[in-house]
This record gives sequence, C-alpha cells and structure tokens, in this order.
Amino acid sequence: MFDFETSVTGIEFKVRQLADEVNRLRALVSEKEDECRELKEAINDKEILINNLKEENKLIKLGNKLTEKGDCSEIKLKINQMIRTIDRSLEIMKSNNGNGIGIG
Repeated sequence: MFDFETSVTGIEFKVRQLADEVNRLRALVSEKEDECRELKEAINDKEILINNLKEENKLIKLGNKLTEKGDCSEIKLKINQMIRTIDRSLEIMKSNNGNGIGIG
C-alpha cells in the first residue's frame, strides 16, 4: 500500500510540474505573440513613413524642376495629381485604422 501511495504522490507531483511548465510556456508564447504584433505594427509604420518620404522626395524633385524650367502649368498639374494621390492614400489609411492598421 505504501508503494502505491508513493507512486500516486510522485505522479501527482510530476503532473503539477507539467502543469506549471505548460502555464509558463503559454505565458511565453503570449509574450512572443505580443512582441511579434508590435514588430509588425512598427514595420507598417516604417513602410508608411518610407512611402511618405518617397512622395515628399518626388515633390522636391518636381520643385527643383520648376526652378530650373519655366513651365509652371505642367508642374502644377503634376503637383495636384500627387496631392490627390496622397489624399486618397490618407483616406484609405484612415478607413483601415479601424481594422487594426495604424497610421504613424
């Protein structure tokens, strides 16, 4: 009878250890998922920043062309097109903001 009780006690102890290990690993997985989510958000923010800087760079290049050339109407048209594109992009980002996609 003593051997049986000892065996049961040993099994209960090992089960508790396994349950503690499962809880620790679940917490670790949850932590890593949060970290992964934060990194994905940071990547999205950086991609948005890169796209904004690309658009700004295009505008600067366009402005430099304006100072070099005297053709204002073509450059104004291009600037207006770029502004409309930026406005549409901002509207898309704002509408996606409720879907978990943040804007920086």
